[in-house]
Amino acid sequence: MQTLGGLGLFILGMKMMTEGLQATAGQKIRRILEAISSNRFMGCATGAGVTAMIQSSSATTVMLIGFVSASIMSFEQAVGVIIGANIGTTITGQMIAFKLTKAALPAIALGVGLKYFSKKRSYRHIGDIILGFGLLFYGMTVMKHGLAPIKSDPQFIEFFTKFSTESIGGILLCVSMGALLTVAVQSSSATVGLTMTLAASGLLTYPTALALVLGENIGTTVTAQLSTLGSNNSDAHRTANAHTIFNVIGVGIILLIFPWFVDIVEVITLKIGAGAANHTVNGEYVNVARYIANGHTLFNVINAMVFLIFLPKLVQLTILISPKPDKRQERYRLPEFDTGFIDSPIGALARVKGEIINNMEFLHMNLKKISTCLMIRDDDILGEREAVEDHLDDYQKVIIKYLTTIYQGEVNEPEAKEISEMMRITNNIERLGDSMENVSKILERIYDNDFDFSEKAKQELMAISDQVDKFLSLIIDELHEKKEGFYQKALANEDLIDHMRENMRYLHIERLRHGECLVDVGVFFIALVSNYEKMGDYCYNISTGVNRII
Repeated sequence: MQTLGGLGLFILGMKMMTEGLQATAGQKIRRILEAISSNRFMGCATGAGVTAMIQSSSATTVMLIGFVSASIMSFEQAVGVIIGANIGTTITGQMIAFKLTKAALPAIALGVGLKYFSKKRSYRHIGDIILGFGLLFYGMTVMKHGLAPIKSDPQFIEFFTKFSTESIGGILLCVSMGALLTVAVQSSSATVGLTMTLAASGLLTYPTALALVLGENIGTTVTAQLSTLGSNNSDAHRTANAHTIFNVIGVGIILLIFPWFVDIVEVITLKIGAGAANHTVNGEYVNVARYIANGHTLFNVINAMVFLIFLPKLVQLTILISPKPDKRQERYRLPEFDTGFIDSPIGALARVKGEIINNMEFLHMNLKKISTCLMIRDDDILGEREAVEDHLDDYQKVIIKYLTTIYQGEVNEPEAKEISEMMRITNNIERLGDSMENVSKILERIYDNDFDFSEKAKQELMAISDQVDKFLSLIIDELHEKKEGFYQKALANEDLIDHMRENMRYLHIERLRHGECLVDVGVFFIALVSNYEKMGDYCYNISTGVNRII
């Protein structure tokens, strides 16, 4: 029970530290990942750096799935980052091998002070990091004490002797057990920590511990697979599958040379100044953790080097075994958000951004179609207005509900502001839809009454609708890729549409004065102009939100 309690403390500390690191560095991480180039080596370096920052390859992979689902990052770019993420996650093992257990209780004391008594949210997140660090190492100490009385128990010795690397079957058993343990715990860092503790207590030999660690690298891919459940995005499935293929094939390669791999790790570790793996002090194998940490790092470095060279082949293999994209695009498809992203606000918000872009493009397409009815009646287009409006209303509800769910979790201040702005954007998209529906209704009444605008009036209506169209295109382009001077252009568009409305009203009054326009038709003309001007206002509101979060 003491060992299990220690493992629980370790997992709690790991989770707390990861969440604190994500909350502290979240916006930087997002900007780094969004700026990734197609260079596979830079992607790998970025993945290693980001994962070292947040101490979780699973969290990085879940973020990447969010970015790929939102079309912020291509699948090929994500694969390069995943390769690097596997290197970055080995930092935890290296940190554990430094035996920082004496710092555990002071870290807990300091972490609690910052987490629960600080007024600033940023200090509370730093408190999470320090407290998580302390709990992680205190959990290691508790596990070690829990194993001390039982490591000489005949039943336990008999159980652990089954995990031997003397045969192929024994190695495969170790790998399978490592994978299953990581699936159960949902943290490869925790299972690596447990493996180090068992090895230090003498219950596992160094080669056996290394075989377990190889299995733990396979088990960690399950988190990414779970985050894609229920998703229809083929690239998201491919990203998770690439993570699995990369680790499974990598372990397979190392298993073919396992005895030599064990010797290489031993030689390297001795060269950098560590003592012998079987050296004991008071019955504890004091150096074995360093050998396991180095083996974990070396495996992932070798794996990364191999797959960076053959990255196109990995991409091809992943596409081959992954579900094919559904080419039947449902016009009124609503977003499907899965709970797998809730623990990763960065990935969850990336998903929402992708759906906001989809919603904007849907609205833009329908606005273009309705604007064609200013010149020629099309009953098919006008008859769709209720379906389009209902779809935009439903889209708004789904996005707002998901954003609320994210907000109820652990989010930092910048993420809270981003959620607020995304809600503002979503609400204004729905209002744009309302104005679009009004235009459709007005046009239908005009055609039903056999009214007709003068040529000048038609030209003016087309001009203001074209300007709203350009405004929407500007916003969608900015959502896809940030550009300099966006806000100034948005402000100029808003001012121009307002100016067009005033000028068109004046010209309309002049036409009435000269008898060029009927009063009944003029009422509809002013109503159309007002609705297009309102669309300009809503576009400006969206632009303000986009400018704050992009």
